[in-house]
Amino acid sequence: MLLGPRPAALGLLLLCAAAAGAGDAEELHYPQGEHRSDYDREALLGGQEEVDEYVKLTPEEQHKRLKSIIKKIDLDSDGFLTESELSSWIQMSFKHYAMQEAKQQFVEYDKNGDGSVSWGEYNIQMYDRVIDFDENTALDDAEEESFRQLHLKDKKRFEKANQDSAPGLNLEEFIAFEHPEEVDYMTEFVIQEALEEHDKNGDGFVSLEEFLGDYRRDPTANEDPEWILVEKDRFLNDYDKDTDGRLDPQELLSWVVPNNQGIAQEEALHLIDEMDLNSDRKLSDAEILEHQDLFLTSEATDYGRQLHDEYFYHDEL
Repeated sequence: MLLGPRPAALGLLLLCAAAAGAGDAEELHYPQGEHRSDYDREALLGGQEEVDEYVKLTPEEQHKRLKSIIKKIDLDSDGFLTESELSSWIQMSFKHYAMQEAKQQFVEYDKNGDGSVSWGEYNIQMYDRVIDFDENTALDDAEEESFRQLHLKDKKRFEKANQDSAPGLNLEEFIAFEHPEEVDYMTEFVIQEALEEHDKNGDGFVSLEEFLGDYRRDPTANEDPEWILVEKDRFLNDYDKDTDGRLDPQELLSWVVPNNQGIAQEEALHLIDEMDLNSDRKLSDAEILEHQDLFLTSEATDYGRQLHDEYFYHDEL
């Protein structure tokens, strides 16, 4: 069991966020810390539509598109890909596809096609009906009350994303609603919502005890279970940068917002470790082409998806 912001902390939004799924993908990609190459292949080919599209590409066309992608990753045009360049490219890829997904969702949510998603349209898409809870009246049923709280958090985030006087969200505002981690003006809202969820004593920080939530050690046990030890290590070594035993708002942000940077860096290092033939800690065209299958089944090409997206391989883009 892993601790972290529960769905109620950030609302239904983070269930759709790119890195929210990244944790599950990471577990499948590296079960027990071991790299699973067949997962890469599965992720590359995806469903039947993706398989059909992939097999239509000739080896020559794959090679051409791959070289175009390599050229774009190489920001300083020195003929080599560094860890930094690979990491930056992977992060850009994450953001691109998150934005593309939000744009597709916007069309689905905008039921009347007026270029705006109203709160009613959002409810209809999510729940098949418009839901209206009393903000000041708790429900007796615990499950229903949990849903009421989640729904009210969604509404609050919806209202925060709306920056103009119009009642609904335009595309840019809808992206802010779906992916507040990508929009500067939503940062404070994300922090405050997380504090409301986890800062039980109201001091503006999250202590280790608050970070662990409702966990209480079994009085008959000699030590904490493994998953608690892992969470304590994350708190101390990943989030509490100033080592004061609590998370301030900026440290809290690194916990509640998906860490695409960390995932990208890990994948960049993995690629260099596997593909760097002369141990210079960077990749040449020859080294990448020598390991073309590995490169095409990595996050550097979004498991080969970029070979089918002109945004990445088109020379003029």
